[in-house]
Amino acid sequence: MATNEKPDWPRDDDEQWAAEVELRLVLDHHAPAGLADEVLAEAYEAVVEAARPARDLFGPPARYAQSAADLRIDEAYRAGLDRDGMTPGERLTTSLAWLGMMGTAVSVLYWIRNGLWVEPSWESIAGLTSIVLAACAAPVAIGVWSAGRVKGAWACAAGAAATAVTGLAAAAALPDERLLALPIPVATMACIALIAAAAAFPNATIDRWLRPTVEDDERWLSHLEGLLRGRHTMTAAEARDHAREARSRLAASDVHAEAAFGSAEIHAMRLARGVRGKVRSTRRKSYGAMALTALLLLISVDEFRDPAPSRPMFWFHVTLVAYWFSYAIRLWRRASSANREGKRD
Repeated sequence: MATNEKPDWPRDDDEQWAAEVELRLVLDHHAPAGLADEVLAEAYEAVVEAARPARDLFGPPARYAQSAADLRIDEAYRAGLDRDGMTPGERLTTSLAWLGMMGTAVSVLYWIRNGLWVEPSWESIAGLTSIVLAACAAPVAIGVWSAGRVKGAWACAAGAAATAVTGLAAAAALPDERLLALPIPVATMACIALIAAAAAFPNATIDRWLRPTVEDDERWLSHLEGLLRGRHTMTAAEARDHAREARSRLAASDVHAEAAFGSAEIHAMRLARGVRGKVRSTRRKSYGAMALTALLLLISVDEFRDPAPSRPMFWFHVTLVAYWFSYAIRLWRRASSANREGKRD
């Protein structure tokens, strides 16, 4: 029984049980769209037919969600996801959407603070354009990195840095003469358009574009190493060791890599299982939060250089920086705690 309608559970406890199952499937197992509805529709039929509570028939919701995920989510689907349950395409579009939201917030705040109109110069146009292009290259680098294409990600990052440096250097050399007046809502609408484009573009298409063609064993091994580093957050040394071990096993046999290990995505996922993978992922998130905190400090330098506690904008900047700094610290402590528990086990 597959339906888009939510089952009308006979008891409040059954409804709560179903909600917990759906939550666990989405958060813990990153279930594909529609799977939770399908699983719960079948459970609903069994509950109505047996006239018994769902907990009596199926046990705790977390255990039922685990068994449903084990039976219905295949390795090929799991292997395409990173530690947060996102594909490279979702990484890219989500990052672009966040960029659009940040741009929208900045433009609206500028509008409130300085009025409707802005008068750009060649200097400000060059500087802002370089920063925007560099910022747009960052989500591409994140998506490419998650796809296991490490060299491509570094190329994107290098291009972003070169664009920013070149643009800022050009801005320093260009005149500061005001050119024309532009309404700030134009920038706001451009940022909203970026959010809409990121939401509308199919992630599966990006995943297909970013997936490399594996033609021989060396490409397979290179892809394996890249996936371990990018998608599964291993260090370069760990990823090289796994690739070296696979190469040695292939050299001792006449079997090709695909036949010996299966797809590089599935083999990488199997190698990355365990507590250490969660620790690496959480630590990397803490590094990202720290980097964002540093960026926010840079943006807020004028507010902190001449603090004015009576101004709402001052407290907005303080709250933003404090939140991301505390979030980074929490992530680091969580990773350290998981690492200690893993060592005890």
